[in-house]
Amino acid sequence: MQNVASPVKTGCGFHDVREILRAANLRPTRQRIMLGWLLFGRGHRHLTAEMLYEEASDAKISVSLATVYNTLHQFCDAGLLRQLAVDGTKSYFDTNVTEHHHFFMEDDQTLVDVPDGLISVAGIPDAPEGTEVISVEVIVRLKRKGAKASVRQRVDA
Repeated sequence: MQNVASPVKTGCGFHDVREILRAANLRPTRQRIMLGWLLFGRGHRHLTAEMLYEEASDAKISVSLATVYNTLHQFCDAGLLRQLAVDGTKSYFDTNVTEHHHFFMEDDQTLVDVPDGLISVAGIPDAPEGTEVISVEVIVRLKRKGAKASVRQRVDA
């Protein structure tokens, strides 16, 4: 497992997004540039496709939800984003592609980076023959004290 420096600088403008896309061997189409600007223009963040679609709509960027999903997956394949599967129904996309862990706030469905050095992972099993471990991600689920259990937590009990 390697710790790769993030290829994306935060707080970037349209010109920077074009260069980021070219460096990742992605054609800088208008929609990729606009979505990249929304993604990378505000520093490291975690968001779903639906959240990005809503931001695009608010910014008067004409794009379909399917295009948002396709673009997010293209950015992941190019190493510009990390996809985090929080549960079976929702994926988050992280603009910080370095290896790090997360807190998931059950109450408001948000992800927060765990500060470096607070989690160590030991005892990783050998990968099956013909495969290799590429990363280990820990998601610590949290809820506010005194908060009612979610439907899933009540069913699991």
